[in-house]
Amino acid sequence: MILKPFMREGIMPLPVSFISTVSADGVRNIAPYSCIMPVLRPLDLICFASAEKRDTLKNIRDTGEFVINLPGAGLEDKVIPTARMSGPEVDEFEVAGLAEKPSHTIKAPGIDGCYAWMECRLEKEFKEENYSLVMGKVLRLEIVDGALDENLHLDPMAAAPLMMTGSKKGMHFCTIRETNGFEPFAAMFPSGVDPVTAAV
Repeated sequence: MILKPFMREGIMPLPVSFISTVSADGVRNIAPYSCIMPVLRPLDLICFASAEKRDTLKNIRDTGEFVINLPGAGLEDKVIPTARMSGPEVDEFEVAGLAEKPSHTIKAPGIDGCYAWMECRLEKEFKEENYSLVMGKVLRLEIVDGALDENLHLDPMAAAPLMMTGSKKGMHFCTIRETNGFEPFAAMFPSGVDPVTAAV
């Protein structure tokens, strides 16, 4: 089966994140984003793609700050309220019925009820005609108690990261589970030493 571009997200489960920002006028904004990824290990940089006409993108350009909030599966009902187009004067925390989680390093607040938060400063923007790739420096990464085990491994059952796959009819939400497979990072290197871990 050959899939047209708009159907390709149907075969690739995408993470759902909420990006929270504050406008230069102090209005709080939230938008869901799935085109997001870390920029190599050790995850001090993170990148996401944004359409050009988004309040989130304007707020980041104006303030240089944003929070990437990682929701669990219990927040899937907040995707549409935060995705709907609304004016820049609308407080989307109020619209979606979400509470703030105060940030420690930036003004923009996080979203209470998520399992992890990345407080970010704009590092670089790669601007194209209709979209931009936004790279952020992660200033602070926080996770709720109980979401990591003693090896700092994410417990999928505890966090239940919200994910999405597309279809002809729309968005289908899901989460992840363990396969119980494991390999150390060092296994990728002939020396048997992981250079990223060794450098930390």
